[in-house]
Amino acid sequence: MNIAVAVDGSESALRAAQHALMLVQFLPETHLEIIFVTDFNKVEDERLLTESPKNLAAYQKKNVQPVVKMAREAGVEPKVTLLKGQTGPTIIKYVNASEVDQLILGSRGLNAFKGLIFGSVSEKVVKRMSCPVTLVK
Repeated sequence: MNIAVAVDGSESALRAAQHALMLVQFLPETHLEIIFVTDFNKVEDERLLTESPKNLAAYQKKNVQPVVKMAREAGVEPKVTLLKGQTGPTIIKYVNASEVDQLILGSRGLNAFKGLIFGSVSEKVVKRMSCPVTLVK
């Protein structure tokens, strides 16, 4: 079984990752994939990321590394997938074309102003996903 968790650096995404890890630990032969989408339209300083691949890598690492660390501490070696594009449509396209059996994501994410987006991405993803989706509060 392949479980994917979409993360964005928010507390909700961290809780989703914890839930995904719990499932991976208790379900035999289950693999974890961490998905992070860089949406240049929502990044605080898009110019810095597009001008320097080093800045882009640092931005992605900052958002993914806590989940990778959590997984490794739990004895799970995750696959990390870094994507670019609009968050919702990119997740939908990637997961629907992949061998993901279940997608887990937080119910609230962060926008460019570090405020909460109440379900806009998660709502779009749930409606268009071909596999089961778990939303974590």
